[in-house]
Amino acid sequence: MQIDLTDQVAVVTGASRGIGKAIAAGLAAAGAKVVLASRKQAGVDLAAAEITAAGGTALAIAAHVGEEQAVEDLVEKSIAAFGRIDIAVSNAGTNPHFGPTLAATIALWDKIMEVNLRGAFLLSRAVAPIMERQGGGRIILMSSIAGIRPAKDLGIYSVSKAGLNMLTRVLAHELGPAKIRVNAIAPGTINTRFSQVLVESPEIVERIVSHTPLGYVGQPQDVVGTALFLASNLADYVNGAVITVDGGASSYGELA
Repeated sequence: MQIDLTDQVAVVTGASRGIGKAIAAGLAAAGAKVVLASRKQAGVDLAAAEITAAGGTALAIAAHVGEEQAVEDLVEKSIAAFGRIDIAVSNAGTNPHFGPTLAATIALWDKIMEVNLRGAFLLSRAVAPIMERQGGGRIILMSSIAGIRPAKDLGIYSVSKAGLNMLTRVLAHELGPAKIRVNAIAPGTINTRFSQVLVESPEIVERIVSHTPLGYVGQPQDVVGTALFLASNLADYVNGAVITVDGGASSYGELA
């Protein structure tokens, strides 16, 4: 069974590298026209060029997902280029604080919430009216298993992702009548630049692997299949779900 997203348009934030870049490439390979967004133009330009070189259709737009006007501009430019938006993947995330939660400054707290939670809200709010006029659509929010069970030294990040899980369920309830499916993906530790502080520490990697039944740290490509499923008509009756992609790590009481 092959997923065919021909003639559909997808917007992916945080698409210059890691999971977002892999998902954008996967959507393009399935036939979608893809808008790649990230804070820095150079990064998404490179990612979009790779998709174009592989035969896909991609547009790169610089946008800060925590800024209301930037998100509205992103959506307007996407509509101007392709005429519609069928799929929105809110993948942009940040975590500038690693350590005890109460040792963080209010500025760090605000930054994490701005990107991880506010950004998902802003993108969802911007695309929902468009999808409703089109008769439906799919919103995919990138959560984390840290939003299900707290991760060591990632307290604020965990709180932001727990909020994202609830946002997923709330929007699924509110937007379902318009045939807009809202779901979240909750990856475990994935080997990306974002998780560099974790995967470069042998001690931390050993702890992660020991808590992961499959016995290894995931790669960005490990998340792509779930995203494609949720973006396709194979997931027509999936709404409000938070799907873990973690090698079984969240089956443990404490996350590494």
